[in-house]
Amino acid sequence: MSEDIRPDPTILFIFGAGGDLTWRKLVPALYNLFLDEYLPEQFALIGIDKKDMSEKDFAKRLRDGVNKFSRRGKAEDEQWKAFAENIHSFISADFGELDGFKTMDKTISELEDEWEADANRIYYLATPPGLVETITNQLGKAKLAKNKTRSRMVVEKPFGSDYDSAHTLNEKLLDVFDESQIYRIDHYLGKETVQNILAFRFANALFEPLWDRRYIDHVQITVGESVGVEHRGDYYDQAGALRDMVQNHLLQILCLIAMEPPVSFDADEIRNKKLDLLRAIHKFPDNNIKDFAVRGQYGSGWIEGEKVQSYHEEPGVDTDSGTETFAALKLFIDNWRWQDVPFYMRTGKRLPKKVSEVAIQFKPVPHQSFPSTALEDWQPNRLVIHIQPQESITLRFQAKQPGPIVTLSSVDMEFNYRETFKATPPEAYETLLLDVMQGDATLFMRADQVEAAWKTIMPVLNAWQQTRQVNFPNYRAGSWGPESAIELIAKDGRSWMLPTVMEEDAEESED
Repeated sequence: MSEDIRPDPTILFIFGAGGDLTWRKLVPALYNLFLDEYLPEQFALIGIDKKDMSEKDFAKRLRDGVNKFSRRGKAEDEQWKAFAENIHSFISADFGELDGFKTMDKTISELEDEWEADANRIYYLATPPGLVETITNQLGKAKLAKNKTRSRMVVEKPFGSDYDSAHTLNEKLLDVFDESQIYRIDHYLGKETVQNILAFRFANALFEPLWDRRYIDHVQITVGESVGVEHRGDYYDQAGALRDMVQNHLLQILCLIAMEPPVSFDADEIRNKKLDLLRAIHKFPDNNIKDFAVRGQYGSGWIEGEKVQSYHEEPGVDTDSGTETFAALKLFIDNWRWQDVPFYMRTGKRLPKKVSEVAIQFKPVPHQSFPSTALEDWQPNRLVIHIQPQESITLRFQAKQPGPIVTLSSVDMEFNYRETFKATPPEAYETLLLDVMQGDATLFMRADQVEAAWKTIMPVLNAWQQTRQVNFPNYRAGSWGPESAIELIAKDGRSWMLPTVMEEDAEESED
């Protein structure tokens, strides 16, 4: 491994260290970075939580999380022992009081004296959104943000609940931190396939010349979840699919698919191009939202042979809730590259499969010279970028079947990450945590990006809040959403594409 990949000495403070995010995602990611020799040689992990927990119990809980959720499986004793030397301490603190923050300041001084080096100080807020402002204010009072090059804050989504709240939160954060110190994290942007969209588009002369309205008919973005709200009912019932998925995950994927080529891969250059794209999205008409955005809520049904309950029966959910668990939108982008090309987006819970993919459908050939008998299985050329469950890219095109009669069939050319590179891709949090330690903000959202994304969906959000949906639930668990989502795209003479993972299941059942 190249030595310049390893970050400088780093002290990572995790607020909410006793919670699920630390247990399921953050520490398993740190452990994998350690095994791959990407962690700094001088590294300290310090947990902070209002819970009262001994350092021994804290370390035991962290190992339990690694054993359950690390992509490498259970930790071996020697490897865990070596990693655990980086677990420095656990601070039990009330975030509304300064005592815990003074302890943090003292710990930083002690570790820097011991290491004889200045350290990066990362404050990771793995806490409920309501605590972000409190913790930020206390970090400011304790002067823990004054080192502008070394002190960094990581904030998880949701970032605000609408444009006004996001703008206010940005102002609060910027009272204490510079924008360069704030890392607003969206774990979707850490996925290998999402990152490789840029490489695929801008490192290959083959595709970019075709990447515009002259050759592309439309684009579909699907992010489906087979699970319900699980233990997040209290949060989700206040959020819904539009806030929880569209405002961040789906719009960020859209940016990578549709943004203009960057001059360089400088972090701000990439983020400037994303911002330009968000600002170019055509504003939804206030008086005609239903032709551009539809919503749904799941009822009971069957998923993979298991009977599942309706959204209204989920723990923490109001039995009369009008919160959407499904959203589908049609967007247009007002620029030369994409004018009049529709972008269809859908996301929902209790869909048949967990799947995330982008399908780019190309226009048909301008003149069909083959006889009609050769075209029974003809389909438009299609490029599908699979984000999960498998990370791959598929190009679908026409080829002649063997034999004396000319018959065309659709065939796939596939690139699969695991098969090609013979390695398991890193988890998203591994990539993002390493980027924070290195001070690389390319994959993180800037304040103006967050606010532009909220501005994009506010007309839909306002319309849905003002008009209660009377027919919820309106789709069965285990289906691909409500009829209105099918109608949304059918009005344009198109249909939703069956995700590739479903096509594969259908082929296997036929066999």
